Amino acid sequence: MKKKSLAILLIAAALAASGWAWWQGRGHRDARTLVLHGNVDIRQISLAFDGSGRVAAVRADEGDHVKAGAVLAMLDTRALELQADEAKAQVEVKRQALLRLRNGSRPQEIAQARDLLAAAQADASRIAQDLARLQSAAVNTQGRGISMQDLDRARSNLQAARAQAAAQQETLRLAELGPRQEDVAGAQAQFDAARAQLALLQYQIDQGELKAPADAVVRSRLLEPGDMATPQRPAFALALTQPKWVRVYVSETDLGKVKPGMAARVFTDSRPDQPIAGKVGYISSVAEFTPKPVETEELRTSLVYEVRVRVGDNGDELRLGQPVTVRLAIGR
Repeated sequence: MKKKSLAILLIAAALAASGWAWWQGRGHRDARTLVLHGNVDIRQISLAFDGSGRVAAVRADEGDHVKAGAVLAMLDTRALELQADEAKAQVEVKRQALLRLRNGSRPQEIAQARDLLAAAQADASRIAQDLARLQSAAVNTQGRGISMQDLDRARSNLQAARAQAAAQQETLRLAELGPRQEDVAGAQAQFDAARAQLALLQYQIDQGELKAPADAVVRSRLLEPGDMATPQRPAFALALTQPKWVRVYVSETDLGKVKPGMAARVFTDSRPDQPIAGKVGYISSVAEFTPKPVETEELRTSLVYEVRVRVGDNGDELRLGQPVTVRLAIGR
């Protein structure tokens, strides 16, 4: 009798457990709970290099969990690094040229210009005295002691000496004034252009490292070392781990019962007794036919509205496309 009673109790417990699972899964028809069916939706990233080049290294495999900023792959940037070295030298050349103009003339250069001016003025004065003596001799000898050619040559030498002195005077003035503002501005522009070219090369070198833009899981590794990468050719397909969404569909008769921000419980077939907490985030304003992959108890041709439930899947239990059941407490 005891064995029969124990067997009956075990059978009753099994039936109760089955009934509970059925009630939690698909059999529950509580009027205060709205049951919706759908699939897990995970945002994906098609990650490619910004530039072109040969892949030097790949550091991630399918299934790896990667953090934001982690380097997943690298290009061969040796040629760009050599160009950057040349650009650095050009930046230094332009910088020195700009400093030379900004600093103006050195005191030694101004002193040299003064000395050259003094020498030119002395030459002009000496030649003027020579011309005066020749003219005096010509007057005293009534033109017989000095030829006209000597006088003309002396006058020409005096004009040249005075012109040389005037040129040295202008050179001294310009040395004291310093460079023109236009020349300084032009040198500054050349310096800025050289720095911009260096910054561009450095940016291209930095883009040779392909980094994860967010915490994600590597779904596909599409390039290998030695492959040629381009911006149009993805290197990885990443699945974002957060946030995760469940895409469900609600009929028009139940549409008024669903509000943004409503708490939700998400059930999976693998763990029917361990719901995952969620919250209604988006309700479509456009009706559509129920997608074929969605299991509903109404006709597939019925018009429904898409609802997205945001899920806090900290345990990373949900997978892309996984069918789930969503329960919303709608009250009486």
